Amino acid sequence: MAILLALAAALCNALSTIFQRMGVEYAPEDATLRWKLIKHVMRRPVWFLGLSTMVGAFLFQAAALDHGGLTVVQPLLVTELVFLVVILRVSFGRTLGWREAVGTVCLVAGLGTFLAVSDQGGGNALPTPGEWVLVIVACAGAVVLAVLMTRFGSRPWRSAWFGASAAVSFALCAAFIKSTTTLYQRHGFAALFGHFEPYAIALAGLAGLFLTQNAFHAGPITASQATLVIVDPIASIVIGVTLFGDNLRGGTGILALDALALAIMSLGIFVLCHSPLIVETTADDRLTRGPAPGSRHGSPSPGTAGASQ
Repeated sequence: MAILLALAAALCNALSTIFQRMGVEYAPEDATLRWKLIKHVMRRPVWFLGLSTMVGAFLFQAAALDHGGLTVVQPLLVTELVFLVVILRVSFGRTLGWREAVGTVCLVAGLGTFLAVSDQGGGNALPTPGEWVLVIVACAGAVVLAVLMTRFGSRPWRSAWFGASAAVSFALCAAFIKSTTTLYQRHGFAALFGHFEPYAIALAGLAGLFLTQNAFHAGPITASQATLVIVDPIASIVIGVTLFGDNLRGGTGILALDALALAIMSLGIFVLCHSPLIVETTADDRLTRGPAPGSRHGSPSPGTAGASQ
């Protein structure tokens, strides 16, 4: 059940990526890390469609975490990239090439191997306040460092680091969700109001949402999507093992195989993120090509040729 729910969340995440990326196109260049970007997307109905699918992803993810641990659910969310390629292929009628084939095979093989050899259950421990402080400080520090790295470098560099910061925020949000579902199972709904985790879900989720919009706006989706999808499961695995007691098979050989599987999965993610279905369809970061709204040439439509941003 956890696997099916996690795959449903991944599909919703893929749809959310498309709609939200369309929502931030044409935003002013100086809107990065400013509320001006939020004001811009508020005037784009397609962005709210992306927000609704993101809410769906959250609900499916929460249900999946209610049935499984972070080390199972979060890695499965990387399949959103496979869904993303399929959606773009169907929507724009593009032919699949070697990048899609190699990327999908590596992603599925790496993910399947990791799940098959690593997980031994567990993951339902309730963290102590001291453990929460350590994890929150570590995640906050990682987010701040990643955002600082966006202050220089090329547009892909900045987009990638924004993606990494958003991924850490979402991994922390997933940890809060997991703790909330465990509290609900053990103590009931009323007990949730006496714990900080349900409120922290909103804070971490909003931080991840804000950083994601900046990632999409700062540079090409290939850069931001790669770090978003790669960093999130890795950070979640670390949190799951250290904070929730997820049981992974020990031994040098098994740990080496886990590392190799994650490396192959990450390679698949990287190759898929550079698929022409994503690179060419976005046309210099645009999912919808054509002149900006309000120009004399009219509104853009999906799949039409247009100038780059």
